[in-house]
Amino acid sequence: MDSVKPLPTYLVQRYHGWKATTFEDNHAWYRRLASEGQRPRAMVISCCDSRVHATAIFGAEQGEFFIHRNIANLVPAYLPDGEPHGTSAAVEYAVTALHISHIIVLGHSNCGGVKGCHDMCTGLAPELEKSSSFVGRWMDILRPGFERVKHISDEAERVAQLEREAVIVSVENLMTFPFVKSAVEKNELTLHGLWTDIAEGTLEQFDSASKDFIRI
Repeated sequence: MDSVKPLPTYLVQRYHGWKATTFEDNHAWYRRLASEGQRPRAMVISCCDSRVHATAIFGAEQGEFFIHRNIANLVPAYLPDGEPHGTSAAVEYAVTALHISHIIVLGHSNCGGVKGCHDMCTGLAPELEKSSSFVGRWMDILRPGFERVKHISDEAERVAQLEREAVIVSVENLMTFPFVKSAVEKNELTLHGLWTDIAEGTLEQFDSASKDFIRI
């Protein structure tokens, strides 16, 4: 495999720095994590965007969150068709094997995936309409959300609301998984929808009563 190359020097240096400081200072904790296995209390489904840092936002320690990241923090509807489904597999493992108590869907501002969906749905991104576009076919998941915000005249506001719709659609789709629905109905699992503004550091949560996002 000639395509596989050694790590860049700066990453090697950062690793050695972590190993000599953070790891050595907490060696007993890491041994415990390795020997006892993981027991996370919550699953976080967030965007691949490098600016979204769920563990930093909540001050979470290693082993506390089971984290799955994908484009635009989307969850597809339940589809047991025998094909590979990365996000669905992560949800299944979190609920049925790890027995987590919370699933947090974390959306964010200035999401490139959501903007791509918006442009695709408004005819501005024909390349995403192609069957060969992995991003386009993934963003099809959000089309129902676009239908709910397409009436908004201001484009910036429409895109911002579509970012929140990405959270709502994902939570709705989570409830199509039988094992998620069952755990929720038994009060063994709680679903949470959040949206964070990267520039301002604010966090909003979806309120099921008002059907709106409320700042925390």
